[in-house]
Amino acid sequence: MNGEDHTPHAMQKIPVTQLLAALVGGLIAAALLLALGFTRQRTTTTVVDDVPTAGAVAPVGLTAHQIYDRDAPGVVFVSAKVVEQENSPFDLFPSEQSGSQTGSGCVINADGTILTNAHVINGAVKITVEFANGDTVPAKVIGKDPDDDLALLRVNPSGQHLVVLPLGDSSTVEVGDPTVAIGNPFDLDRTLTTGVVSALQREITAPNGFAIDDVIQTDAPINPGNSGGPLINAEGQVIGINSQIQTASDGSDGSVGIGFAIPINTAKFVIPQLERTGRVTEGYLGVETVTISPSYASLHLGASTGALVETVASGTPAAKAGLRGSSKTVTLADGITQVQVGGDIIVSVNGAPISSADTLESAIIHDQPGKRVTVGIVRGSKHLNVTVTLGTRPQSVPASG
Repeated sequence: MNGEDHTPHAMQKIPVTQLLAALVGGLIAAALLLALGFTRQRTTTTVVDDVPTAGAVAPVGLTAHQIYDRDAPGVVFVSAKVVEQENSPFDLFPSEQSGSQTGSGCVINADGTILTNAHVINGAVKITVEFANGDTVPAKVIGKDPDDDLALLRVNPSGQHLVVLPLGDSSTVEVGDPTVAIGNPFDLDRTLTTGVVSALQREITAPNGFAIDDVIQTDAPINPGNSGGPLINAEGQVIGINSQIQTASDGSDGSVGIGFAIPINTAKFVIPQLERTGRVTEGYLGVETVTISPSYASLHLGASTGALVETVASGTPAAKAGLRGSSKTVTLADGITQVQVGGDIIVSVNGAPISSADTLESAIIHDQPGKRVTVGIVRGSKHLNVTVTLGTRPQSVPASG
């Protein structure tokens, strides 16, 4: 391998003394690695569990302490003052009641740009940001994307030593990868928790009711106040923005070990639009889809890859074009997982292959409302092309057709 001759005639004899020295040296090195925590277990953030191929260089992860030292100064405490009007039948004029919402954010640009969740600042009349050194400064909203629950803030960078967090690539994230979450749970500023990526391609619901796809699930404890803070990989890069948690069945707000982060690649797509116009304008189809995975093979759907349409919203471009949603629910071969089938399978947009629900969303949102696109579908045993005129995403989710 790697250009070396490993045939028997090319083998050389190694003196026994050299062999013993190499063996002893290897044992000492292994003991040092174990003592330093460099094992193949996935219980710490310093782990590297992939065995490199010959000639490859193994990736080097940072310890949780190193990540905290480097990235925590770039995590801010976001406080939003909210004023709500209350109408009472006994009052001639509506009364105002003020409150506050708190969360986290991360500095993504030296010009004072901060990325957070839209729901952290929703309805705010005043926003302040507190840095690691205790300085509290006013912040203004640059833009909001309620569909993806993301928002951009900006502070005056003058007099501040801003630590900009490096943004990673969420498409390279794998289940089992170490994760670190830094945020302000229950107003406890810059708290670190650790865990792993426990699942990928999850779907959560944005505050306005639309689905957010390709979400990262982690078991790093996330609690109220972590919203808007970074989910970080072993290289210290932001791979997601912590947004929601799975709550306990008793309705309590504490973490149950399941948290969700919006992938940073989603944020990378919307940030330029938010900076330019303050909002995100995307093409809209009006379907909910699921990726056809290899586990669907036993269903004989007519396509091995693509985006299976589960629902088509009434009055949407998809409905007007005649796309069909799923009609029944079946159980996969594992006897547990249930899937909605019977709907169209979208396999291409304008001739470009669609391999998943994520690639479909990416293809649609990169086009503008009013554009006509050709959607290739599999319906039963037929392959069809349907022309759809994309619309503008409504403020709330329309009813399914």
